[in-house]
Amino acid sequence: MKEGQRLWTRDELILAMNLYCKLPFGRLHNRNPEIIHLASLIDRTPSSVALKLVNFASLDPSIIESGRTGASNTSKLDKEIWSEFYNNWDILPYESEKLLANYEQKPIESLLQLEEPTVFMEGKTREQLIRVRINQSFFRKAILASYNGTCCITGLQQPELLIAGHIMPWSKDEKNRLNPRNGILINALHDKAFEIGLITIDQSFKVQVSSILHKQQNNSVIQDHFLRYDGKPIIEPTRFLPDLAFLNYHNTNVFKG
Repeated sequence: MKEGQRLWTRDELILAMNLYCKLPFGRLHNRNPEIIHLASLIDRTPSSVALKLVNFASLDPSIIESGRTGASNTSKLDKEIWSEFYNNWDILPYESEKLLANYEQKPIESLLQLEEPTVFMEGKTREQLIRVRINQSFFRKAILASYNGTCCITGLQQPELLIAGHIMPWSKDEKNRLNPRNGILINALHDKAFEIGLITIDQSFKVQVSSILHKQQNNSVIQDHFLRYDGKPIIEPTRFLPDLAFLNYHNTNVFKG
């Protein structure tokens, strides 16, 4: 460590990891306003924050598998925080958002965007509702960033029409509800079809369309909106590639082949 530099703290690294999850890979640079803002919160330079995000990229399996590289000077604590996030998606996203709110000196609900839908759940306290909304917001931002705001099937890039969908259903795996590798960015129509098993994504990351829809191949609407994509590869994310175990669950238990 150079003279005058100070070690990164655990809290600072958690905030950096939080931002890493929510930024597209191509925006991990010191001119990014969000990086500049975090730098001001933790009293570091934008360059040092950007470098730390690139350090995290070097630990990201999807980045490594794609042949891209991040920085090579990751610290032991970098690796610990990465591992802590990767093994505790049910806990760390909310804790990191709560930490961010503390640094912002704002109530945590102020981090929510106005356009995000309100969640009503019977028997839940206000604090529980806020946690749900914060977690949903984090997951959506992470999926939007991973797919660069692009529907993985059609290429649609209108945010209001895109859903951060779950591969393993929300109700089936609480621990991985916020795991970005359990998510895909998909337009609302195909999200519903995916949810009820009329389409799936196979182990080669190709779209598969149910025989139920194939029986309607003479229907021009079905042809245009579904059958044209059958067997076509999805637009893969720049990171957090869908986990094959989650895809296998959907292929086996949800898809109506």
